[in-house]
Amino acid sequence: MTEDQEPHWLPDLRNGSEAALSQCFAEYRPRLERIVSFRLSPQLSTRLDIDDVLQDAYLAAAQRIEHCDTTSAQSVFVWLRLVVQQTLIDLHRKHVQAAGRDIQREVRADRTDPGTSGCIAGHLISQVSSPSMSLKRDEMNARLMQALEQMEATDREVLALRHFEDLSNNEVAQTLDISVKAASIRYIRALKKLKGIMDSLTDLGLQP
Repeated sequence: MTEDQEPHWLPDLRNGSEAALSQCFAEYRPRLERIVSFRLSPQLSTRLDIDDVLQDAYLAAAQRIEHCDTTSAQSVFVWLRLVVQQTLIDLHRKHVQAAGRDIQREVRADRTDPGTSGCIAGHLISQVSSPSMSLKRDEMNARLMQALEQMEATDREVLALRHFEDLSNNEVAQTLDISVKAASIRYIRALKKLKGIMDSLTDLGLQP
């Protein structure tokens, strides 16, 4: 299928077909799995897996199908990503409240609230597998979080969407409601800042 061709499910989805939504969701599932893998808190991942999240997200999408932006295949994906993100937020809130203080302490101590800075830091630190380095993870996490929080919020989100969720520049622009040019400029700027952050942590053994 070329960029100019519509996916076979799009015309029926415009008519509110749940069968078309199912086909669409199946097509985008690998990309949605990547998003969930990046955004899901490590603490919550011991209680939920990716399939659980996507099952809830699909049900939510089916309930809100009349709100789906069917202008193009890209707009449908951006809408599905929003549904997945809201599902993650809802599940995080539900499980934090249900588990009470213990999990709240875990989330605070590990700085793994599903905010963008926490997700980026958690993803980068998870690549440190050496037992000797695991003792430095708390320090790495604290320094990473501090540095990431100093970035502009939109730059940080562009970085997450492009570099970790693997969205295209056009998808990022639509997701954040900014121009394609602005999305590109912000991504380049954010990558440079991330490299500087990573370089500053080489003393702890975190590789750029």
